[in-house]
Amino acid sequence: MRIALIGGAGFVGHHLCQLPHKFLAIDNLGVNNLLTIQKKYRPFIWERLEMIDDFMPCNAVDYHALSKVLSEFQPDIIVHLSAVAHIDRAEKSPMDTFLNSQRTLENGLDIARAIDAKFVYFSSSTVYGDFSSDVIDEDEPLTPRGIYGNVKLAGEAVCRGYHQAYDMDITIVRPQALYGPRCVSRRVTQIFIENAMQGKPIVIHGSGKDKHDFTYIDDLVSGMNLIFKPWEGLRTYNLTGESATSVQALADMVVERFPTEIIHTDADPLKPSRGTMSCGRIRTELGYRPKFPIEIGMDLYMDWYQEKGYGRQEDQIRSTG
Repeated sequence: MRIALIGGAGFVGHHLCQLPHKFLAIDNLGVNNLLTIQKKYRPFIWERLEMIDDFMPCNAVDYHALSKVLSEFQPDIIVHLSAVAHIDRAEKSPMDTFLNSQRTLENGLDIARAIDAKFVYFSSSTVYGDFSSDVIDEDEPLTPRGIYGNVKLAGEAVCRGYHQAYDMDITIVRPQALYGPRCVSRRVTQIFIENAMQGKPIVIHGSGKDKHDFTYIDDLVSGMNLIFKPWEGLRTYNLTGESATSVQALADMVVERFPTEIIHTDADPLKPSRGTMSCGRIRTELGYRPKFPIEIGMDLYMDWYQEKGYGRQEDQIRSTG
C-alpha cells in the first residue's frame, strides 16, 4: 500500500512508518519544531526523522502545496494525523489548533476526493466527553468539552459530510492516552517518568481515581495495520489498550522503579471523566488484539528512558552541588 501521512513526523506517524508499506511522511515540523522545542527533546525528534524513509517538508495548511505533494505520490490511503495533540495547548492557542487540525483536514479530504484515495482520520477519546459508564463503545453520546474535544468532533462531522456527499471510503479512529518511546507531547505517562527520573515530584491533578485507557504505541500500530487493509464505506473504531487504569496506579508504577514524592493538586475542570473504551467492533470486524497491558507497556517505556540515560546529567549536577 502507498500511504501518505499528513503530520507524519509526529509521535504516531514515525511509528506507523515502521510498518511494511510505502509511506510518505508530510510535515512542516511546526508543532515539534527543532528550533523551538526543549533542547532535551531534540534527540527524540532526530530519531523520529531517521526512522522515516520518505519525508516531505510541506505545510498542509497550504492547499496547493499539499495537493502537489499528494498528486505526485498518488497514495492509496491518506492518513490525517496533523493536530495540536494536547488538551492544554489547544485551550491556550485555539487558532493554532484550528489551523493544524481542521484546515489541514479539510485540505486532505478534498485532495483525497480528487485523486480517489481512501482516508483515515485520527480523532480522540475526548469526543465522548464524560463517559456515561466505566466501559463505553462507539455508540456512546458525543458531548466533548473545550477546544480540543470539540475540534476533534468537528473533524469527524466533516469526514461524515465528505462520505455522504462524495461516497468516499473513510475510517475514523478514536485512540486514548497513547504512550511510548519518543513522545514529546507532555502526556501524563511522559511527565511522570521524566519527573521521577530527575527526582522531581509527580503531580496528580485531582484525587488520582480518574482512569484512562492507556494505549501503548505498538498496540495502536498493530490496529492501524489492520485498518489499512482495503475497505469500503464509512467506519468508526475505538482503538485503545481496552483496559483503563487510574492515574494514581500509574504514578505508583513509576515510583516503584524511580522513588519520588507524589503530590495532589486541584483537578482540571476541562478534562473529561473517562474509562475503558471497548474495542469490540474492531476486534470483531478486523481481528484486533491489544498485547501490551499497562504493566508491560510502562515497563518497556521506562526501560527505553533508562537506555537513553535520561536524568543522568541532572543527577550528576545534584550530586556535585
